[in-house]
Amino acid sequence: MPLLIDTAQSRSAIDVHAANCVTVGLINNMPDAALVATERQLIELMRASADNCVVRLLLFSIPDVPRADDTRLELSGRYRDIAELWSTRLDGLVVTGNEPRSKELKDEPYWAALAQVIDWSRDHTTSTIWSCLAAHAAVFQTDGIERVPLAEKCFGVFECEPVETHPLTADAVLPMRIPHSRCNDLPEQALKDRGYRIITRSAEAGVDMFARHDKSFQLFLQGHPEYEAGTLLREYRRDIARYLRGEREHYPAIPKGYFGSEAIGIVEAFREGALADRRIELIADFPRRMLEEGLENRWRRSAVDLYRNWFELLKGRKAERRSSATPLRRVWRDWPTARPRSASAGSAT
Repeated sequence: MPLLIDTAQSRSAIDVHAANCVTVGLINNMPDAALVATERQLIELMRASADNCVVRLLLFSIPDVPRADDTRLELSGRYRDIAELWSTRLDGLVVTGNEPRSKELKDEPYWAALAQVIDWSRDHTTSTIWSCLAAHAAVFQTDGIERVPLAEKCFGVFECEPVETHPLTADAVLPMRIPHSRCNDLPEQALKDRGYRIITRSAEAGVDMFARHDKSFQLFLQGHPEYEAGTLLREYRRDIARYLRGEREHYPAIPKGYFGSEAIGIVEAFREGALADRRIELIADFPRRMLEEGLENRWRRSAVDLYRNWFELLKGRKAERRSSATPLRRVWRDWPTARPRSASAGSAT
């Protein structure tokens, strides 16, 4: 079924009440360089996952996120100001992260607005998905759990396994391969102590996906299932450019589980040249096109399954509200469960 992007700049826009239609908001906090790509990735992922319902998507932006003037102008034509969120009826909400600027989350320029979104979401959505830095911000605002800086960036595609049977991983092909790109982590025990349910975990990357149900179902992703095949490559090249400009001390590590053996040889050869002759002009010779040819999106199936199951939750809760004056309070235990399938049952895209 279709995904409808509602960019009407009016509070009087028609609300869709059909039982098989869910309204989802997207708050895109990504920096300018990744803003359009992130929007495209999430829209395409939602479109691929919405085979059992119609998804009406509303785009929102937080004015306090630092942006260039031309980006703000471009956003004004398609995105609603975050002030409109408070009076908008949503079934679900997706909130992206941003590249950390400050050591402390509360020192980020957009912290006050994001904290307000976090508090609002618990009372006004069936479920919210928090991505990467937004996930770290949500648990800090709600329970005071602080992120922990990693000695080395968690960067690559990691094999993740369900910790226990859960509807979000129903019919999952295992292992689930999920991209991660972050410099901070959340302590697993601290999450458990405050009532968060660990859904998937990686032996290398740690906690991948976790959740908590208060008034709404809050889903937290430390990884990036929405990434396209070439996203990690673009981030790797960006970090190399920062090293060549002297903006970072160490040359970035190769993303784990991402390149084939031939590609690894190519990037290692470029690394040797960059270490021997450190200057920004070298980035023009980075073999991006050659590396792109061998890339595959091996996590697409996992990403589509996750969002499809999430849409099923939104649609089911909407149906309950329509059929009962006293809506059922569903928690994760009430969801229909299924045993995850082994890799032999199918292959990830």
